[in-house]
Amino acid sequence: MEIVNGFKLMDYAKEHQLVLPAFNTTNYELTAGIIKGYQEMGLGGYIAISSSNLKLSNPKIIADMVRSTMIECDTPIALHLDHGKSFEDVKACIDAGFTSIMVDASHLPLDQNIAEVRKAVEYCHFYGIPVEAELGAISGKEDDHISEEDAKTDPADVLSFVEETGCDLLAVSIGNVHGMDLSPHLDFPLLKEIAEISTVPLVLHGGSGIPFDQVRRAKAENLIKVNYGSDLRQAFIRTFGQAYEQNHNEFNVMQLSKDAIANVEERVKTIIKEVNIN
Repeated sequence: MEIVNGFKLMDYAKEHQLVLPAFNTTNYELTAGIIKGYQEMGLGGYIAISSSNLKLSNPKIIADMVRSTMIECDTPIALHLDHGKSFEDVKACIDAGFTSIMVDASHLPLDQNIAEVRKAVEYCHFYGIPVEAELGAISGKEDDHISEEDAKTDPADVLSFVEETGCDLLAVSIGNVHGMDLSPHLDFPLLKEIAEISTVPLVLHGGSGIPFDQVRRAKAENLIKVNYGSDLRQAFIRTFGQAYEQNHNEFNVMQLSKDAIANVEERVKTIIKEVNIN
C-alpha cells in the first residue's frame, strides 16, 4: 500500500471511532517493527520522525525506507513529521513524500507561534497535507531536547490560535510529559474545556508515560492522535543490551536486529490494542 494522505487518515479515524497512535522511528528496525505491528492488528495510524532524528539521515531516506517496508502492508499509514522545528524541514519532508506535518513553534511567544504555523499551513495546504500545531509547553526529554518548561494550554487562546493558524490538529499540554523520566498528571477538566472550544481534533504527546485507561478516557474529548516513542526505543535498545549482558562477545547483528524488530512489533501491537479497547 502507498503511504496514506493525512487528511484521509483523519477521516478513517473518525469513521471507525479510533484514537490513532503515532509511533516514532529512527532506523530500519523501528520502522519495520512499527509497520509489522500495524499490519498484524489491522488498524492504521502514523509512523513519525522528528526534526532532531532527521540528523541521522534525511527525509528522502526515511520516506523511501517506509515505502519499501510498506509494500506488503494493506493498513492505512501516514508518514508524519513530528516536532518540525524549521520551515526548511517542512519543505524537505513534503518534497520527500511525507503526508502529515507537525510544526512545533510552541517555545515562541504566542504571536510568533501563530505566524510560524500559519506560514507552514499555507505551504502544506497547497499540497493537500494537514498540519498539526502545539499550544502550550510540554516538559521532559524529546530526543536530544530537554525542556523544563511546563505551561498548560490556555483555553482562552485555543479558538483564536486555531482560526488564525488554520491548523488541522492541535497538540495540547494538560500535564502530559515527554519521555519516561517524569510522571504525567492529566488535567481532564482542562482537556474537556479545550475540547469544547477547539474546532479541530486534539493530540497528546508523551503517550509512553500515560496509562492506557487515561488515553481511552481522553478519547471522549475529541482526541484523535497520541504519540509514542520512548517505550519503542526501550524495546529496541533492551534487545541489544540484554544480549550483551548475557554474552560480552556477542556479534550477531543480523539476528539481534531481527529480534529487535519482533520486540518493537509486540510493543506496537499492545499499544494499538490497549488504546482502542471499547
